[in-house]
Amino acid sequence: MNTLYLIPNRLGDTELSCVLPADVVAIIKQIKVFATESQRNTRRFLKQIDRDICIDELVFLDLNEHSTHTEVVSYLSWLEKGDVGVISEAGCPGIADPGAELVALAHQHDYKVVPLVGPSSILLALIASGCNGQTFSFNGYLPINSHDRIKALRMYEKQSAVENRTQIFIETPYRNVKLFQDMLSCLSSKSLLSVSCDITTHNEYIKTLPIYKWKQQATPDIDKRPTIFIVYAGS
Repeated sequence: MNTLYLIPNRLGDTELSCVLPADVVAIIKQIKVFATESQRNTRRFLKQIDRDICIDELVFLDLNEHSTHTEVVSYLSWLEKGDVGVISEAGCPGIADPGAELVALAHQHDYKVVPLVGPSSILLALIASGCNGQTFSFNGYLPINSHDRIKALRMYEKQSAVENRTQIFIETPYRNVKLFQDMLSCLSSKSLLSVSCDITTHNEYIKTLPIYKWKQQATPDIDKRPTIFIVYAGS
């Protein structure tokens, strides 16, 4: 049975052997067709896996926010011929990244779907946060408008307190500092805020503190760096 493989990408410049098992690397080497968020990034990634790989013999299908439903449906024709790998620019495909639509289509047409082991910044940040890992929500991006963002943060904080729920967010890296400042300005002093930056890299930064303690410290160096924010107001 032809298989749709979900391929995790590195989160930074970490050595491949540190984040991808050897058997996963072996599977990636056998795949000839890739549905990818960034062709340039994927080509570089594959060259790092195997310097002798012939990139020109591979097929790259665009799978990003600009891909239409018709285009994604057409990719099933490649699954009819053989295995296809889905790969995002960083981390695991399908979570805060394109891929879910193609995976759903693969299931509908009875193709095998296999998620490969590798780094997910969202899950790694959660397990390193010390916040509730039994009940949690990944909420993606908050509103860009400051007023709407603060309103949303207060709503999510209230939900966290009522449901004992950990709330997880990401942000466009150049807006990290503004989001951090808004969190400090509007969240309860006792609510926990966990900040995880450059996970799995040599510059990794992970810290969880109540809001009042964050206010006593300098703003962490998170500007323009991939960061996960976690808020927890539960008991």
